[in-house]
Amino acid sequence: QVQLVESGGGLVQAGGSLRLSCAVSKSILSINTMGWYRQAPGKQRQWVATITNGGSTNYADSVKGRFTISRDNAKNAVYLQMNSLKPEDTAVYYCNRALSSYYYDWGQGTQVTVSS
Repeated sequence: QVQLVESGGGLVQAGGSLRLSCAVSKSILSINTMGWYRQAPGKQRQWVATITNGGSTNYADSVKGRFTISRDNAKNAVYLQMNSLKPEDTAVYYCNRALSSYYYDWGQGTQVTVSS
């Protein structure tokens, strides 16, 4: 069973930065597309960013130009650099497969709270 462990969240003021990490318990070489997702209180989980094995990235309009997704296949890890954070970015952030017919079991996520 694949485990996903997200970390790096915290409390930050608006305009600040955080770098999230996702450790995957298996090789991600065979996973073409990995993604970050987030779920704000009372809302459904939404897609934030994706990255392919070839390094192609895609971002939700709400984070474009502020967030950067990256992956390190040698470390089985995916990262999300978040800059110019806004209060509306407050959510629990998760990583998982993307553009696939199924997801791995979701990890516990990492809480990001942006104060105004």
